[in-house]
Amino acid sequence: MNARTILEKKQLDITIDRLCFELIEKHGDFSNTAIIGLQPRGIFLSRKIHQRIAEITKSTNILYGELDISFYRDDFRRGNEQIIPSEMNINFTVQDKNIVIIDDVLYTGRSIRSALDALTDFGRPKTVELLVLVDRRYSRHLPIQPDYTGIAVDTRANDKVKVEWKENAKNDNVHIITNQS
Repeated sequence: MNARTILEKKQLDITIDRLCFELIEKHGDFSNTAIIGLQPRGIFLSRKIHQRIAEITKSTNILYGELDISFYRDDFRRGNEQIIPSEMNINFTVQDKNIVIIDDVLYTGRSIRSALDALTDFGRPKTVELLVLVDRRYSRHLPIQPDYTGIAVDTRANDKVKVEWKENAKNDNVHIITNQS
């Protein structure tokens, strides 16, 4: 396996700041906007973005939630792996709100489709936008595109994009891992 780092901590911090300012430019004071991170890997990014926007805007009432899409996935019940759902953390209605879904990597679009299905259990949003840290272009199975992108990369099908956070790894980094076969 060959790993290539595409974002290190300093670049990642700058990218997150840029994404936050783009969101602030579009959503202002977030009075009718909620940020929702996708379980399990999107929550690290969404927590950082939520915290940073609160620091920049000096607001403490930005709606924030975490959405588990385990049972909405189209590969649920395939194979023998046991699915252990994450804790759902949305204590507000999304009815008529602007929702920003946050995930770490956009690849085929299937996770986002699952998120859209799961989100409807909490109401009908006014709008839904997608923010991703890494957009793996040219690999969609569904017509889903991000509204906000940290970095877009061209990868091969056997490549993996790995986002590491100091909360679950040693450092904040993004790598492309290529299998040599």
